[in-house]
Parts: sequence; structure tokens; C-alpha cells
Amino acid sequence: MLALLICIGQGVAAGPNASSTGNVNGGPNGTYDVRDYGATGDGNHLDQNAINKAIDACNQAGGGTVLVPAGTYLCGSIHLESHVHLVLDPGSVIVGTRGDSKAYDTAETFPGKAYQDGGHTFFHNSLIWGENLEDIAITGTGIINGGGITENDKEVNEGAVGIADKAIALKLCRGVLIRDITILHGGHFAILATGCDMVTLDNLLIDTNRDGIDVDCCNHTTIVNCKVNSPNDDAICPKASFALNKPVPTENLTISNCQVSGYEEGTLYSGKCIPTNRGWANGRIKFGTESNGGFKNCVVSNCIFRYCKGFALEEVDGGTLENIVVTGLVMDHVCEYPIYITVGSRNRGPNVSTGILRNVSISDVIATEVDSLCAIQITGAPGYNVSQIRLNNIRIQYKGGGSLEAAAREFPELGKGYPEASKLGINPAYGIFIRHASDITLRDVIFQTVHQDLRPALIADDVDGLQIIDCKAPVINKQSLAHYHKVAALLVRYSPAFE
Repeated sequence: MLALLICIGQGVAAGPNASSTGNVNGGPNGTYDVRDYGATGDGNHLDQNAINKAIDACNQAGGGTVLVPAGTYLCGSIHLESHVHLVLDPGSVIVGTRGDSKAYDTAETFPGKAYQDGGHTFFHNSLIWGENLEDIAITGTGIINGGGITENDKEVNEGAVGIADKAIALKLCRGVLIRDITILHGGHFAILATGCDMVTLDNLLIDTNRDGIDVDCCNHTTIVNCKVNSPNDDAICPKASFALNKPVPTENLTISNCQVSGYEEGTLYSGKCIPTNRGWANGRIKFGTESNGGFKNCVVSNCIFRYCKGFALEEVDGGTLENIVVTGLVMDHVCEYPIYITVGSRNRGPNVSTGILRNVSISDVIATEVDSLCAIQITGAPGYNVSQIRLNNIRIQYKGGGSLEAAAREFPELGKGYPEASKLGINPAYGIFIRHASDITLRDVIFQTVHQDLRPALIADDVDGLQIIDCKAPVINKQSLAHYHKVAALLVRYSPAFE
């Protein structure tokens, strides 16, 4: 069924028997059935006009429910409106028609210079979109399938304007609920919410080709009970871009009881859960890369990562990332790194200087089958230390196999580069690498290796204040497991391997 939905073609206008006026008074309890407004649900005729009529009628009546019954609805742009609850009945599928069908709205004009990626700049050129709305909901057990939408990833200042590159795009909305639906093949973003307040995303199944869920410059957001598979990009990705023409933080965010993965696209939905055969997959929870406004007061708890990269905090565009609590992560078959915390100097935006990252607590993490390429990384930039980082009760099983040549490698600075750990090459430490940092505590951190690794378990460089308490790592031929360079206020207790 998945392949059939993705390959549906351009479609034609609604058939001759479609109603031109619809039930303008709505049905029982303020319910507006899209078939009463001309939707065919046959998968061949374009139904967005009929669905938009039903949504508009519901809104004009003061709000209510727009019902999408079982059927396949081939669509271009669907316009959400305030006080409207869009319900996808069991067996209903909204499928995006081809991007060149002229069924999608034209991308709006962005005022001023756009510093953010093109996908973050435009909203109207989406399958389902809404702007400056309040009290909106999309629920039900039906499916939204991107079908013919694209996965544009060009930056605006390269001249690219995406055509239908998002499944759901929301901007400056308040009071948003998306619950129980399935999103397949969502394009650049399956869900993008920018500048929104009071957002709840609950019990979603997303199996897509690019980002799953992006919340950008949002406040009071809850993402719970979601399963997101995105082998080619990030699964759940808080951002704080310049899309609102000013730096706005993402704050008061909760991500809980979610599962993220990097299986081949479509195989989470099918239940086959096939790992990618290229040796890596994204599929992670990541804060950044777009980070002009920073992040504050965020909690990530009780989440599972499978066959994907690990957890990442990336502050590289001048904002402040602070007051972050992460607890209860289980990771299996981890690509590249289990935990990545970094400040960089990409500084994309007007009058931007290197940002700040501080006050982060990560605890109760178990990771197995972790790639030998990258250790846990906690890195600032020269003159811009990350600070107040706590790692507690961490169990990491690395694949190992690192060589003495890798241990002797001079590890490059991130600088202005894109903050992807793999771009820096193999890490000279296999367990944890700390550089340009202050007030770091490692407590009850245990490293294991499946194969012998000749690199040190820990490298600390330019660190002011490092506590290592009750930490363990395998000793190999009495080699030094910890290398310290320009480390002040070092305290090692109950951790003989790191003395």
C-alpha cells in the first residue's frame, strides 16, 4: 500500500457529480463532511478545493469538526483555519499530488535577507499549512502521505524556492494539537512548526525521507508517544532559526516517551524495520543546527534510539542553549556517536558571535553497538567554553577497534564548519573527548568495548574544572586510559583507570 500511495500521479479536477455548494450548515454537532463539499476520495480527482470549502464553512460558522471519511484524497495545498478540527477517519488517506501540478500554493515572499535554509523560509507551498491561526487540530487514525512532494534542501540565498516540500507547515499559530495520525514520505519536513505557542504532538507515526518533526522558535511544546523513522535526516529536531526575521528561542519544550530510528524509509510503517545498508543513518533527536535564538528549559526523557545517530546539542549560530535535562535514553546500534554536545562558530545570521552552551544534565543512558568513529564529544570553541555539563549513570558499549595511529591523531576544531561529528574524522579517544570546557562532571560513567581499542578512553584538553567519580573503562596492557592537557582543578575519585 505504501508504494502505491507514494506513486499516485498528478490527478484531475473533481468529477461532474461533485457538489458545488455542500452542506453549508454542517452536520450533527458542527461536523462538516468533505464529501458534502465535493470531495471524491477516489485517488484520481484533486480534492483539495472541496476540503478547503469544508474547512472554510466550518470556520465561518464559528468552528467545529471537518471530517475526512475513508477514501484516498489526492490533494494540493489544504488551508487550515482557526477553530477547525480536521479528523482523518480510519481508512482515510490524504495524498500529495505531484509538485509540478500547480495544485500547490505559491511560496510567499520572505521579507529581508533569509539566513535560514529554504525549507524553513516558506510555508504556503506545503500540502497542509496554516499561518496566524489559533485553536487548530488534526487527529484521527488516517494517513497523510506526501506522495509527490519534494525534499528541497537548498538555501534561499542560493535562489531555491521549494515546491511542495512539507507535509504539514505551521507558522505563528497558537493552540495546536496533532494526534494519532500517520505521516508517510513527508518531504523536507513531515511537520514544521515555526513561532508557534502551546503545541501538542501526540502518538504520531512518522516514516519519512527527510526531517520528521521540527519545532522552530516555539514555546510551550509537548512531543510525546511518537515513533519517528527518518534515515536520511533528523527524526525530532528542535531549532531556533532566523525564519521570523529575528532570533527567537525554542523554550519550555518536553520530548517524552518517543522512539526514533534510521531504518529504510517505509519499513517502520510496514513493520519490517530494515536497517540501512550504507553504514550510517540519521534518525536522531537533535537540537540545532539552526540555533540563532537558542534553547532554554527543555526536557528529553524516556526515549529509544535504534539504528541511528545519538543525541545531539548543537549551538552554532550565536544563541544561548541552557537549562537542558535529558534522562532515560536507550540506544541500540548507534551511528557515529552516542552523545554530541558542541558550540561552533558557523554564526549564520546578522551580527552574530559565537554562542553559549551551559547547564546541561544527561543521566540514565544505555547505549549498545556504538560506532567506533566518534566518542561522546563535549566541545566548545577557543575562548567560548561549554560549561556546567553533568553526565551521570551512563553505560556505553563501543564496537572498538581503534588504533594507536588514531590515538595520535590531532583532532581538528569545528570552527565555522557544519557541526556533524563525522566531518571531523575519527576521534583520538574512544570513550569521551572534552575540549574548551568548564565545570564538567562525569559520575558513574562506564565504557565497554566489544573489540580491543588502543585509543585512550578519555581525552581532556583546555578544561577548567573536571570531576571524574566512580567511572570505569577496560584496561589494556596497562596503557594510560586518560590524557589530560591544560586541565585545571581535576578531581578523580574511585576511578583508578582514569588517574
